[in-house]
Amino acid sequence: MMAKTARAAAAWRTYREVTRPGSPKLATRIRAIPRMVRAVVRGDYAGLGKGKLALLGLGVVYLVSPFDVVPDFLALIGVADDFGVLLWLVAALLGESGRYVQHEHQVIEGHLEER
Repeated sequence: MMAKTARAAAAWRTYREVTRPGSPKLATRIRAIPRMVRAVVRGDYAGLGKGKLALLGLGVVYLVSPFDVVPDFLALIGVADDFGVLLWLVAALLGESGRYVQHEHQVIEGHLEER
């Protein structure tokens, strides 16, 4: 029951962050994810460490992998662990990509001010 409440709270926080006035919109955040990953790998964006990026990658691997910690045939428990990982992954990616978009805007504004 506690995990269900935590997942609902995480989903609510993500929704509020994405819909906050002045915040990057959902489509902008999604399009920024590949740029963010490249920037982290190149070392151009320190807001997301390579360790957390690797953890996010493991989350993707876990979701697409045919092997599960809790097999899906165990009623709802097997699906619930996948859903929990999916919810965490989406919340983490959308939150971090929003911060990355704001970082990009600050960098662009900084370059414009230098001119």
